[in-house]
Amino acid sequence: MTVLPSEVNGLVPQLPLALRAPPDQRLARYIDAPAGLVAALRALTAGTSSAGLYLHGAHATGKTHLLLATVAEVEAAGAHPAYLSLRGLRGRVHAAVDGLARAGLVAVDDVDAIAGNRDDEVALFDLHNRLHDAGRGVLYAAAAAPDALPLVLPDLRSRLAQCARWALPVLDDAGRAELLRQRAAARGLEFDEAALDWLLRRCSRDLGSLTAIFERLDRASLAAQRRLTVPFLRQALGDVA
Repeated sequence: MTVLPSEVNGLVPQLPLALRAPPDQRLARYIDAPAGLVAALRALTAGTSSAGLYLHGAHATGKTHLLLATVAEVEAAGAHPAYLSLRGLRGRVHAAVDGLARAGLVAVDDVDAIAGNRDDEVALFDLHNRLHDAGRGVLYAAAAAPDALPLVLPDLRSRLAQCARWALPVLDDAGRAELLRQRAAARGLEFDEAALDWLLRRCSRDLGSLTAIFERLDRASLAAQRRLTVPFLRQALGDVA
């Protein structure tokens, strides 16, 4: 996989990804995917579909998870995908996308971050056309659907609107609980149901914050060789009790 950093000494070179996508970020581990979405992403990874896909949803609905999971599957199949986040690249997208048309699949995250900058939008429009003409897959993610983004280039809005679009839901409490169960099981952790309920009632509903707390618990549990029980959570997370 090729990943492009937001900024390296003012430039935007392509760098090989030193750390692979975390094992938690796999298509099979995405909770409550809209019907048909995983199949559509797998068709894209298998090369049986060259149509663009566009994911949109609020913060922490798993957009980046799905993009990284998709490029991981493409790479596992022996192809050479690329992941690019546009966050922090405003005004520099032309340099960032140079050469990406040769990738087996390109996943473009945070499209909304460059909305309103004409030069950036032109660069993304040109990349989309080159990928389409070469029969290569492209996957986008943004906070909102194309029609709701403040884009200034009508042609880019039209291209994005032609993609198969999927709205990602915010996880409810049951979904958040299942996500934590999956992550605990994948790491060999025992997570008592009472402790899980305790955590969900006291922590932010934001998945980013919840994931950060889980990582903190994982480290504390490993260091103390303790199961994830209510007493242990009270001890490790006294500041959220």
